[in-house]
Amino acid sequence: PLQGFLARADYESVLNSMGLTDGLIWPMPIMLDVTEEVAAGLATGERVALLHPEGMVLAVITVEDVWTPDKAEEAQKVFGTTNEDHPGVFSLMRQTNPVYIGGKLEGVEMPAHHSYTGMRLTPAQLRSRFAELNVSSVVAFQTRNPMHRAHVELTKRGAASTGSHLLIHPVVGITRPGDVDYYLRVRCYQAALRQYEPGSATLALLPLAMRMGGPREAVWHAIIRKNYGANSFIVGRDHAGPGSDSSGKPFYGPYDAQELLAKHDEELGVKMAAFEELVYDADEGAYFPVSEVPEQHSKMSLSGTDLRDRLATGADIPEWFSYPEVISELRKSYPPRAQQGITVFFTGLPSSGKSTIANVLMSRLMEIGTRPVTLLDGDLVRKHLSSELGFSKEHRDLNIQRIGYVASEITKNHGVAICAPIAPYQDVRRVVREMIAPQGGFIEVHVATPLEICEQRDRKGLYAKARAGIIKGFTGIDDPYEVPENPELRLDTTSFSADECADQVMDYLRKEGYV
Repeated sequence: PLQGFLARADYESVLNSMGLTDGLIWPMPIMLDVTEEVAAGLATGERVALLHPEGMVLAVITVEDVWTPDKAEEAQKVFGTTNEDHPGVFSLMRQTNPVYIGGKLEGVEMPAHHSYTGMRLTPAQLRSRFAELNVSSVVAFQTRNPMHRAHVELTKRGAASTGSHLLIHPVVGITRPGDVDYYLRVRCYQAALRQYEPGSATLALLPLAMRMGGPREAVWHAIIRKNYGANSFIVGRDHAGPGSDSSGKPFYGPYDAQELLAKHDEELGVKMAAFEELVYDADEGAYFPVSEVPEQHSKMSLSGTDLRDRLATGADIPEWFSYPEVISELRKSYPPRAQQGITVFFTGLPSSGKSTIANVLMSRLMEIGTRPVTLLDGDLVRKHLSSELGFSKEHRDLNIQRIGYVASEITKNHGVAICAPIAPYQDVRRVVREMIAPQGGFIEVHVATPLEICEQRDRKGLYAKARAGIIKGFTGIDDPYEVPENPELRLDTTSFSADECADQVMDYLRKEGYV
């Protein structure tokens, strides 16, 4: 029902009642967020062009409202939490600009896509495709992960129970950090599609950024699939959930999404096909809902963590879990750790010893010679990549993101990136981790040298200048250093030499199978 980005009244209505001001159900705020500087130059009624990064005009918005939202309130009402372990909350609180613009859109030009163009169908195109196939009933399946045997079995059951043609409709926008990239996923979907009867299933791609919003997101996904021609929607266990927080507590119950959608499916005109978790019954050699497997039978399942561990170590992936063609695609993109790229990301106070340890580690890895090694030292990056940047938080974050981008490209191409910036802020370190981890190994190393020791070791005299007020915004003196909570390694340079610390990193890399 949306004609543009939500104006303020609709935004507040969505937060408070999960619907627009005209009474239509709508669960998710769809916002245009801008900086305070951009917002200051806008006026109500003004028409503003929205540009593609390459300059073409994609749409024009007529500004209705400009306001600064309470993002903590939005997080609580939309996601049910303000805990930044939730990726949607983290994105909202840390990565979303502070001001919202609401207003109607006029489309000018669709964004250009160069991959899988035959599967990128608009809602109108997909509805036309179903009409050509003489399909009157469609059940949609939402996914952001590769499909294995349990997923195929679930979707076959969904199609059979609703008497419908199956629409496999994976998200190819932003998903959960660490998810498999969509190129690999689409190859896996194409392999899985061969398991269906010819003409019984359609694969199309959905250009959507997920929020991992659990129950509200399930309702949102159902509305979207209705636009694409579906009248039924498969909802399984923990639909669009981000898992658990750092204490192990799940953000949503396993069937919360089903319960919320069940309250609204009649109003939406989308029938829910609800399923509990499917497990493999080894005694029967088939998949069944977990409640239908006799207690004396052997129930088998493989979690996402188990699958990643097997890929990382080269261990066998059982045929009852997936298809040989899907496993082959996964192994091509996720070789054993000894063949993957790695980023070792050192962080710590100035003069903590990061650069010295990084140089020793580079030598150790160069001696082995199994991968090309690149050192991205903080001072060198400042000189060659970020010479125009200052030392505000915004510029420091941009510098670290540049380091992360270069490291991600090195890691993606099976090299080793050794990074040694100060990186004082937890939020940008998390962004860098999420940028690199899908490409290979990411090892955060906190060089935990105490401040007083760093001051004693400071050959450049920077701490003294900061104490004297000559240098402003110096990390550890008048600008904070946020200590990493869960790094892969924490090094004590007061008790160990740089060589010994580098050896500890090498021991970790060997233990984890990277070297």
